[in-house]
Amino acid sequence: MYFRDMKPYAIFSCILFSVFISCKDKTKEPYIIPENAVHLLTADSVKTWKIAKRYNGKTRMNMGDCFLKYRQRFRESGLVKDNNDLQRDCGPSLEATWEITSSEKGDYYLKLTSDQIPELLQQESNEKFFKILYLSKDSLTLSYVHKQFNNRRRITDYLVRDDLEVKDREFHW
Repeated sequence: MYFRDMKPYAIFSCILFSVFISCKDKTKEPYIIPENAVHLLTADSVKTWKIAKRYNGKTRMNMGDCFLKYRQRFRESGLVKDNNDLQRDCGPSLEATWEITSSEKGDYYLKLTSDQIPELLQQESNEKFFKILYLSKDSLTLSYVHKQFNNRRRITDYLVRDDLEVKDREFHW
């Protein structure tokens, strides 16, 4: 009689346990960058990248004039510079040193270091880390948190080589 009374509770407990286990976050394996990552980023000298599209969380962001004209030039020597100062009303350019670093979890980051970073990105540190989600000869996907969104919203930039055409790049809501 006692076990018969316990059967509904045992079944309920098993169901509850199964739901709990299935809702647990799955650990995502880190993206492993290619062995020739520096070459892919710089083309053995200098390579220019442009933003193909940008997301704020899961929401695609509008691509205004400054985004459409924005370019970053990565040099094999470890220097990077953007072209903001060449565009009207797009703000000052950032000149920085860059390096590829990794975390204890195995994630790879593009680390920029510059005394301009605190002012331009409104943060205390002179370093900014961009998580590398993908890198090939034609595309670079970076993710980062932005002070403008209280360091809670993750921005994801999809960059491509400057010479590539991108369909729907001039996206507007």
